[in-house]
Amino acid sequence: MTGAQSLVKSLIASGIDTCFANPGTSEMHFVAALDELPGIRCVLGLQENAVTGMADGFWRMARKPACTLLHCGPGLANGFANLHNARRARSGILNIVGDQATYHRQYDAALTTDTQGIARATSHWVRTSSSASAVAQDAMTALQIAQTARIATLILPSDVSWDAGGVVAAPLPPLAPLAADPLAVDNCARALRDRATKTLVLLGGDALLAEGQGLAGRIAQKTEAALLAEYAVGRVERGQGRLALERMPYSVDASLKVLAQYQRIVLAGALSPVAFFAYPGKPSSLVAPDAEILVLARPDQDVVGALRALAEALAAPALELPPQAERPGIVQGASTPEGLARTLAAVLPDQAIICDESVSYGRGFYPHTHGAAAHDWLHQTGGAIGLGLPMATGAAMGAPGRRVISLQADGSAMYSLQALWTQAREQLPCTTIILSNRKYNILIGEYRAVGTEPGATAMQMLDLGRPDLDWVRLAGGMGVEAARAATLEECADLLRTSFSRPEPFLIELLI
Repeated sequence: MTGAQSLVKSLIASGIDTCFANPGTSEMHFVAALDELPGIRCVLGLQENAVTGMADGFWRMARKPACTLLHCGPGLANGFANLHNARRARSGILNIVGDQATYHRQYDAALTTDTQGIARATSHWVRTSSSASAVAQDAMTALQIAQTARIATLILPSDVSWDAGGVVAAPLPPLAPLAADPLAVDNCARALRDRATKTLVLLGGDALLAEGQGLAGRIAQKTEAALLAEYAVGRVERGQGRLALERMPYSVDASLKVLAQYQRIVLAGALSPVAFFAYPGKPSSLVAPDAEILVLARPDQDVVGALRALAEALAAPALELPPQAERPGIVQGASTPEGLARTLAAVLPDQAIICDESVSYGRGFYPHTHGAAAHDWLHQTGGAIGLGLPMATGAAMGAPGRRVISLQADGSAMYSLQALWTQAREQLPCTTIILSNRKYNILIGEYRAVGTEPGATAMQMLDLGRPDLDWVRLAGGMGVEAARAATLEECADLLRTSFSRPEPFLIELLI
């Protein structure tokens, strides 16, 4: 048995069923083993950043890791940006990266590079297998790490794959999540009993899924604390039957205004709020200087268990949801952020998944979509644009049968539009709304934030016109049917049509 065969057999036995791949020469023996041994669905991405973004979206919905297959250090480097985003989303991914044969590295061939160095920047665990007999056990260790919402990278020299001597390895037992500190729970309970101090509970991670929300709602109902989601959050369960939570604002001024009213902030799976960037004359930390910060659970701890313990310590009664927001109607006329949000909420099917890389256009979508049917909302977490389309592709595979809607800025879509091709090949139920303003609008806003208007030279770097991007033709070239909408009622009609079909569809919405 070769090392590659032992690796594939061990992955199948451990429950890995999906591999997002863009392989090269060094990985051909692993590819051959995947071909010979059925059990893993192999999904081709036409660029590595699409591959890693798909693995991120898959984890967020399936709550288990997929593996990626990447070609040497440069292939891993191509997938770097969306591994950064995945790490910020706390997604579990098992990267398998081919490399030069162990005896060939000394010759410094063209693709030879510091693959381990590249991997360490986005991975929690990195190892290069040294022999065919070790590779399967190395993979089981990597998988054990990935199952704890972390990124593990296994580097596979090509001779380790093709050499005989492979040994199938048994899956390792899952690692238990880090429990919250009982003292932290007691401290938070004591503080929350003091209703005279205005308190915010800031939620992140699994606190924003159904069980965590229910527990947080009980705590807020008992103590009159406010609830808010952190800005860079991977997944929020929203819509009818869920809490009408808002997110921390993006802008420094808006965040300072929100947080100024709280003398105490309890962090439940969230980080203390900081500005996305530094700005002249503005603080980096967004918390009021005299505010008390209490950590109920760090992002790497069991935040749902901590919330449960806190609810019990407070004797918080069952949650009584406030009256639910009504489902809005379709808005007429040209698109506005509010109008698009309300129109989407009007037509959204039950249990849909929204993948949001709307960037600046979508920052105010939450207040207008609380009345939508129950859905999941996946956010861009790490700020490296180009995640939206791959994330939607992976989410569709991680939650089969659910409709996925991408809210996608046009500029960032160009970073990884190859994901549309994978959607077409796999016949995935993905509807993409391209927000077509033909500019990097977020950067125009950032330019103004430093105190001046962009001039002709700056606009050369911020404008996407001359020529205009034609998303109907771009999508068609990837095998995805597309149409253009100039009004929100046209967009609504196209959305409803797409929801009735099993394959992907793209709407270029002029904004």
